[in-house]
Amino acid sequence: MEDWLCWPVVALLTVAAQCAVVLRRWEETQPDCQIPRVSVLPVERAIWRAHRTRRARARAHNQRQFKAHAALVVGALRKAEARQDSDPGRALEDLAVMLLTIAERYAEGRIDDLLDADQLADVVPAAPRERIRAVVVGLTVVLVMASAALVVLPEAALIPLLPVVVVFVAVVFNRGRVPTTGQLTDLIIPR
Repeated sequence: MEDWLCWPVVALLTVAAQCAVVLRRWEETQPDCQIPRVSVLPVERAIWRAHRTRRARARAHNQRQFKAHAALVVGALRKAEARQDSDPGRALEDLAVMLLTIAERYAEGRIDDLLDADQLADVVPAAPRERIRAVVVGLTVVLVMASAALVVLPEAALIPLLPVVVVFVAVVFNRGRVPTTGQLTDLIIPR
């Protein structure tokens, strides 16, 4: 169980290390290479779920506070990620510092204080789109299966078609990433 609590820290440190490697490589070959890009997408999910991972069950008013803080933190990370186009060196440094700060505070259990107030100033809170994406995936699967039934496919063909459609639609809506078994379970049995 303790290993499960550490995976968000591992994800945060991995992306921070990626920032450092890309920054070093860009500084060495600055005139000859393209502007580097590091995506914060792998850590966004860990931040959105931090209140559930660290605190199991939170009271309703605390849960709203945690979600609001997570939205600000993800917004700050996205803002730093977007700055990679205009000032890559400074943006990668800021991104690495932010990720290390988040990892340290997450490990300490301070999920309502992942970043300082000055780092969250002038940040537009990010909107969680995971549920919307899950609803769209579910509706698309239902529409595909209903249209397959209307085409009068035999029932024996509809049963094996369902998992294929679910996986295909989930991959399309996850931007080419194959969903994990946990994500597929969440589609079938929402939490």
